[in-house]
Amino acid sequence: MNHEEILSYKPAVLTQAQREHYFEHGYVGVENLVPEDTITELVRVTNTFVEASLTETESGRTFDIGPGHGPDTPVLRRLRRPDEQSEVYWSFARGLMADVAQDLAGPNVAFHHSKLNFKWFDESDTVKWHQDIQFFPHTNYNVFTIGCYLTDTNMTNGPLAVLPGSHNGPLYNQYDAQGNWMGCLSDDDASTIDMEEVVYLAGAAGSITVHNARTLHYSPSSKSPDPRPLLLNCYSSADAKAYTPHPEPSSHAYEIIRGEPVKWAQHDPRPCQIPPDWSGGYTSIFAAQAKED
Repeated sequence: MNHEEILSYKPAVLTQAQREHYFEHGYVGVENLVPEDTITELVRVTNTFVEASLTETESGRTFDIGPGHGPDTPVLRRLRRPDEQSEVYWSFARGLMADVAQDLAGPNVAFHHSKLNFKWFDESDTVKWHQDIQFFPHTNYNVFTIGCYLTDTNMTNGPLAVLPGSHNGPLYNQYDAQGNWMGCLSDDDASTIDMEEVVYLAGAAGSITVHNARTLHYSPSSKSPDPRPLLLNCYSSADAKAYTPHPEPSSHAYEIIRGEPVKWAQHDPRPCQIPPDWSGGYTSIFAAQAKED
């Protein structure tokens, strides 16, 4: 379904102007969308997982932790598959966030994955410039991620940043010169990005960010001693079908959460780089970019 068809449907959450902005620029930010009581409950559950992570000494199926992680210096980089870790996260993903997804994907929406990323006042927590779709190619590019800030986020604690219009530009090679997966642009390619054009999507707790899977994005390191959690849910139009193994499937992967299954896939003729074979397991973008794999 193309964006003109999607825009012909009445929106559930976003304004028509916000939808049009997303399709034109490859992203949209909406401040203070999520009710305060919902954020309070998400933060409560998140804190229990942060506490549980403090005794972990290496990354596993639930937690992705960085070097030096421990009770006194937590470096919990990611809670993996939050949608199956707690019903609170899954209710959020298939509730309000799915309504937002329907406004951008059309009436039939598939859930792809969820993750909860943190920043911990560490220069190593920069997420380098990358595009998402090379991690999980689909038959078309109606694939996107909706982020929700669980705490007030500004330039001091590492907001998501995007390059407007890059969803209509090229897809970049995310392997290094030796053929190793980096999960990011090379330094040479990243140096060509005009930083004056970059938009930083700051916002209070309960604000959301949406970026298309082709959109170039990164996040700078945090300068705040307080952790910055960003809950991310990825969706696609039901007519966008994955053709490589899912990097980290949860029990809800590919579940139709709005509308109904479709009988025809839509194909975009633009090519997509193929990632490594994830069927044997996946670590994280943090591990790949830090060359920990």
